[in-house]
Amino acid sequence: MAPSNTSLETLTEKASYSIGQNIAKNFKSPDAPEISNDALVQGIRDALNDESELTEEEQATALQEFQTQLQKDRTEKQTQIAGVNKVAGQQYLNENKTKDGVIELESGLQYKVIKAGQGRSPKLTENVTVHYRGTLINGTEFDSSYKRNQPVSFPVNGVIKGWTEALQRMKPGDKWMLYIPSELAYGDAGAGALIEPGSTLIFETELISIDTK
Repeated sequence: MAPSNTSLETLTEKASYSIGQNIAKNFKSPDAPEISNDALVQGIRDALNDESELTEEEQATALQEFQTQLQKDRTEKQTQIAGVNKVAGQQYLNENKTKDGVIELESGLQYKVIKAGQGRSPKLTENVTVHYRGTLINGTEFDSSYKRNQPVSFPVNGVIKGWTEALQRMKPGDKWMLYIPSELAYGDAGAGALIEPGSTLIFETELISIDTK
């Protein structure tokens, strides 16, 4: 730990130091923009002293241009990641569809029946209750109602396209493995920290019931 020239004895000093730490941590995350530490510190110091090297108009322009550049960089990175994941996903699906029991639909959705139920299939506007486990093609689990020991209920038309299509073919008691290409999942946007842009998703999906009023 580098020595400090600032005393941290009083509550005010400790709180002030903690505020500075929190500000800095916002710029140390993987997605944080590159900034000039010296200029950042000078900006804080000048603001506290009611001074400024830039007019308010110059500051607004700089921040707007910086934000535009950040968005451009993020979009380019997102597109690059999506491209890599789509190639990997398509390779996985091409191999997967040759396996016993795997059926590929015209949309690109693949499924395999693990356990057969009975009854009718839910309609697009109906609510269903399901148990599920979601993984990436590398086996990483990103969500599981089984782990929470709590099935979930939702409208058939209120989820990703791959689920909506599959659920309208399933019957209560069915348990299917769903292999969902990115365009039927979260597309180039991804979702959360684990589902990157362009990710192909795998779901173990069990239709427990069609919920009727």
